[in-house]
Amino acid sequence: MDPATEVPVDQGQIKKAAQALLAFSASKQKNAEKLLLNEDQHVFLMVTVWKIPPREQAIKITLPHDILPVTSDVCLFTKDEPSLTAEQTENLYRKLLSQHGITRISEVISYKTLKKEYKPYEAKRRLLSRFSLFLADDRIRRLLPSHIGKHFYRSKKAPVPVNLKAKDLSKEINKHLQGTILPITNKGCCYSIRVGHSGMEAWQISENVVAAVKVLATKAPQIWKSVKILHLKMSKSVALPIFTCSNPKSGAPQKRPDAEVEQENQAKKKKKKGKKTAGKKNLAKAGATGEITGGKKAAVSAVVKAEEEDEDGDIPQLVPIEASPGVKKEKVIEPSPAAGKEVKAGKKGSATLTLLGKRKTSLSPGTQLKTPGVGSKLLGRDKKPKTRS
Repeated sequence: MDPATEVPVDQGQIKKAAQALLAFSASKQKNAEKLLLNEDQHVFLMVTVWKIPPREQAIKITLPHDILPVTSDVCLFTKDEPSLTAEQTENLYRKLLSQHGITRISEVISYKTLKKEYKPYEAKRRLLSRFSLFLADDRIRRLLPSHIGKHFYRSKKAPVPVNLKAKDLSKEINKHLQGTILPITNKGCCYSIRVGHSGMEAWQISENVVAAVKVLATKAPQIWKSVKILHLKMSKSVALPIFTCSNPKSGAPQKRPDAEVEQENQAKKKKKKGKKTAGKKNLAKAGATGEITGGKKAAVSAVVKAEEEDEDGDIPQLVPIEASPGVKKEKVIEPSPAAGKEVKAGKKGSATLTLLGKRKTSLSPGTQLKTPGVGSKLLGRDKKPKTRS
């Protein structure tokens, strides 16, 4: 892919937006007190996409112009060297940096010192506010999150891993000092890249923005195809648009006409109302035909009444449905075909009794029936027990 042909950004428009932001920063400094140590404000490129990516990734971008102000401080976390104390390890790496002509790193902190002196919460916050950028030896990169805390990542100051064993250490360090990182997450559709500061010229910021967009289109083409709009802003300024996607690519949702949306909503309401009406009719029919007995009829009537009140706009009052205290539910047991034949073939004097909700078989005269708490009642003469032959 040729980035020059795939990135339709207007560098003149970017330069105008950068000039407006620089004028805004200058007016703020005139009207209010100057910042501590005359610190410059960062300039960010905001990337908004149509479709949230399925996975997270971090894109390293090398810029043509340094985005760190001259007054900014850089901290380096190093690995503990065996058979050396924390102070000796820090002195060793300071000599290594000076041998390669690296003067931008203001302080070196060993891993042992980080664990011992920066364990309290307040110490970590002071460390975060002292430096603009943190570099870390790639051999201890995975050990740092549990010691530096979540505030480093929330403030976009997570340590950038560097290879301190590289042959050209100066090139390795300057690549990260002049570059930036675009963190892409799968939890949102807006990402920010630091592309400059208020102490830079407008043409320098515009060149950094163009370089960042080209790297984005080259290293993450799927993200670039889904880009909706690009903004340029400062931390306390409005976002100025520099690029908009008028013809979204695949994956971008198309806006539908309002009339079509309204028609679809009306169809959904009618369908929902029809389901409610059909449900009420089925419940009423079941109650009328006797398929629902006892307490279920009361439940059906209560449900139908609640739905009617809901349609009128009133809020139905929820009341527990219970059967009347004097009525006991009867459990009807269907007799088998053989039992039905016996009942039909019985005598005229036989009786069919329902006791405690169960249907008994036919009783001939003279059978003695005992019920708890009632006493014995003789229906006829005693029945002689059958004897085995």
